[in-house]
Amino acid sequence: MTRRAACADVGSTFTKVVVVDLDTGELVGSAARPTTSGTDVLHGLDEAVAAAGGTGHPLYVCSSAGGGLRLAVVGYEELVSARAGQRVGLTAGARVVHVAAGPLDAAAVNALRVARPDVVLLVGGTDGGDSEVLLHNAARLGAARLRVPVVAAGNADARDQVMAALASGKVPAVPAGNVLPRIGVLDPGPARAAIREVFLRHVIGGKRLSRGPRFASLVRGATPDLMLRGVELLADRIDGDLLVVDVGGATTDVYSARRPDAEQETGPRRPVAGQLWRDRTVEGDLGVRWSAPGVVTAAEAERLLAPGEPRTLAAEAGLRAQTPGLVADAGPARAVDARLTGLAATIAVRRHARTDPGGVGRDLRHVRLVIGSGGVLRHAPARDAARIVGSVLADHGGGWALPREPTIAIDADYVLAAAGLLAAEHPVAAQHLLRSRLPAVQRMLR
Repeated sequence: MTRRAACADVGSTFTKVVVVDLDTGELVGSAARPTTSGTDVLHGLDEAVAAAGGTGHPLYVCSSAGGGLRLAVVGYEELVSARAGQRVGLTAGARVVHVAAGPLDAAAVNALRVARPDVVLLVGGTDGGDSEVLLHNAARLGAARLRVPVVAAGNADARDQVMAALASGKVPAVPAGNVLPRIGVLDPGPARAAIREVFLRHVIGGKRLSRGPRFASLVRGATPDLMLRGVELLADRIDGDLLVVDVGGATTDVYSARRPDAEQETGPRRPVAGQLWRDRTVEGDLGVRWSAPGVVTAAEAERLLAPGEPRTLAAEAGLRAQTPGLVADAGPARAVDARLTGLAATIAVRRHARTDPGGVGRDLRHVRLVIGSGGVLRHAPARDAARIVGSVLADHGGGWALPREPTIAIDADYVLAAAGLLAAEHPVAAQHLLRSRLPAVQRMLR
């Protein structure tokens, strides 16, 4: 009997579904439908599953609907624990909307409240080190009664006291291993898992995306978290570093998976906030619908626009921000989408390469495979999509070292998220899916 599974990403605009044969990893069906967040997201999800031929099969779901996962970081020192926490939050699939460093006072608590996070990541101190600021902040959060769940991932020696302080204010909290157990050692795994748990337990239901419990029971995690799992799975199979650029309507996410560099891990230039070799950054001002005006503003600042282009492109960007459901089905509209996508991708990769929180920068010279993802790239002719991604790799004025002879691939079938959803329970099927739907991977397999 054929075993199949339906893998769905419920996005802010569209719900995408692919059906995968679990024995062969073959993609046997796909469909996309508008996300019905105005009524109940299950309406659009069930319709997409039926259109893809996935009805009656196990359903694996990730979601970024309702704005995705909004996370605030509260740390001890801006350049060390708070920065480490911010990086961990990004790898967990969150959009980091606020970062506070040092002892919280009334103004800092108010700023945290104004940021409207879904989750607070509380960090501070190495294991066995100073816990004074961590305990102060835990007490402040408990007294503030924010009713926002907290992941406590600071000094392990103070964990019981931190959890007691939060419990005293009836703040829902989950303990996790320290994100920075020692100076220069960044351990994202435990906190990333705890953030995922909080997202599933508290956030999905709280966004009122569906009236019953079924949707919350289906969701396995935030879409960017599962995308990173897919990236990691692929990185384990290819010989060389990997870069993924996902251009969405509201954000542009960049994922990189690099082989560890011994000098940066143990040498004098080792960042005190630690080094992540599999990393993600999210640019909340870069997107081709809601955030399209931000692309034009950022492109002007980066001097990427031709004379006279800002005014006309700004008008088109404003139209897209006002009508995020716009479908570019004519030549001129598609050309504008392509231009915005190329600019968003270029600026996002510039930022990703330049701004490693340790001050070292991300060395992308050894990237052998670059994958483009996102609606515009998926729906464009293959040659046009490759040209858009190629413009990022021709960015000689960007201030970062370009990859040497990379191969370009487009995730036209949206299999990275699907592979991430399948990775835990069906890793072989997930690997075969990536290999079959991303042909460029074939010649890079180890």
